[in-house]
Amino acid sequence: MTADAKQRAKFAIAIHGGAGAITRGNLNAEREYRDTLASALRAGLDSLCGGATSVDAITQAIVVMEDSPLFNAGHGAVLNHEGNVELDAALMEGRERGAGAIAQATRTKNPILLARAVMESPTHVMLAGPGADDFAQASNLTTMPNSYFHTERRRRQLAQAIARGNSPLDHDRENSPLDHDRYGTVGAVAVDSHGNLAAGTSTGGITNKHYGRVGDSPIIGAGTYADNRSCAVSTTGQGEHFIRCVIAHVVAQRMLLLGEGVTRAAEHAINDELTTLGGRGGLIAIDVAGVIAMPFNTAGMYRGRADHTGRIEVDIFE
Repeated sequence: MTADAKQRAKFAIAIHGGAGAITRGNLNAEREYRDTLASALRAGLDSLCGGATSVDAITQAIVVMEDSPLFNAGHGAVLNHEGNVELDAALMEGRERGAGAIAQATRTKNPILLARAVMESPTHVMLAGPGADDFAQASNLTTMPNSYFHTERRRRQLAQAIARGNSPLDHDRENSPLDHDRYGTVGAVAVDSHGNLAAGTSTGGITNKHYGRVGDSPIIGAGTYADNRSCAVSTTGQGEHFIRCVIAHVVAQRMLLLGEGVTRAAEHAINDELTTLGGRGGLIAIDVAGVIAMPFNTAGMYRGRADHTGRIEVDIFE
């Protein structure tokens, strides 16, 4: 095997499940998070081991997290002020920089699959509202009534937010009705055995949000980005700040134009760009060599990584 072939064989994947004021204490909840993150990583890694693309791998990993009530994506997403779920997601591949995004979907079971369908369509990059859900049905994706996404925890969280008159981030301890309810946006980045990058992000937004609010997750360059010349990025945190900073694109551009490595570029995006504007959150990024960066400026971030060696690592705190 040539040196180039060996390099291409070093596939890897990283995921996140939200960043915020996460504290230690509930061991059962922590174990549940770790187990679900490990299951998502395993789904993505098994896909890569079988020779699948990075797009396949991150899609499968994110579906696991969307189907879990633990995270603010798909089943278990937060509720808006009217008590409904509005879902956003994006997917991007690094070879051709193809991208697909959806916003304000209310009936699509797995928003990341809809983002992929949009990416693979010949004409669209982003669809929103009823048009996004109609496209899901036309693409033979599973749709559900909005009540499918609701959980009792999210109903209590909304009631508390309305009583307080605020719109808390789903991972903020001070705004959570339960000590361990810091669920978050989910995302994944990967490089496959062919050296192609991909990134995906899926979210329900913020509790008690105004209907129609869209955060950074489906915005290409803000919450999701992939370019084989640099890296793949997925973010989590205060979406408005990530949009204003175009955080995901900042990481890629610093690598491409300044020659920085993925770790330095990612740390700059969070510690300098985001923090300077008062934003909170984190990101995951990966380059074509499989180097992974996971900086955050909060107390913790649900995250994990896996690679061609079969190693799976899951972390929450520093």
